[in-house]
Amino acid sequence: MTYYWAEFLLPRLSDHDEFSSPQDWITGVPGLRYRREKGGICLYRPGMPASILLTGFNPHWWQRVVDRLAPDYDLLQHKPDWTPEERAAYAAAAASPCDPPSIYSPLLRRIRATAGPGTINSTDAWHAVGGDVRLETTDGPPCPDLIRFLGDGPTGLGWEVEHKRCTCLCDHTHADVGCNVDFREPTTGRSVYYSNTKWGRTLDDQRRERIADLNRETFA
Repeated sequence: MTYYWAEFLLPRLSDHDEFSSPQDWITGVPGLRYRREKGGICLYRPGMPASILLTGFNPHWWQRVVDRLAPDYDLLQHKPDWTPEERAAYAAAAASPCDPPSIYSPLLRRIRATAGPGTINSTDAWHAVGGDVRLETTDGPPCPDLIRFLGDGPTGLGWEVEHKRCTCLCDHTHADVGCNVDFREPTTGRSVYYSNTKWGRTLDDQRRERIADLNRETFA
């Protein structure tokens, strides 16, 4: 997992021509840099106040991954400030109507709220038809908890629930064990279609062996 974080997050110049969109000039997150801090790896953008601290793994792993990526990719980590290509890519993305900041930015700040009690969780978000958003978890939290975090709770986003099919608190078995909640983001009027697929994955011995194999391949 650490390998994929570094590979997909750290920015680098991509192959492009003079006619391509600025958003295609950068692979990864434009302007993103990292530094070692006590307890983990801090991701930040120069000149911006926000930062994220990645924890839960040995910080040496991150550096070893970056060292392995460097020969194949022209990573921009060594640049102390944004490159012109990064600024152009960021400006183009900010002006794009496909990524409403009123949806994605607050959601990312609450991404831990989408993790359920299981040992393995996954969350994904993407554009749906018509400019709306799909949000899916493999093993998410009980729907009332998620609605409180995304709706009108004390730390909520004010998203309105338009429709809900919830099986997480039922006392009997359903053929369809998943949950679905349709939210509406009042600022833009866009819908956020949430699904909890309830895979029920656990961190068993087979999964541990697979993770060990992946780590050996990554850090060999």
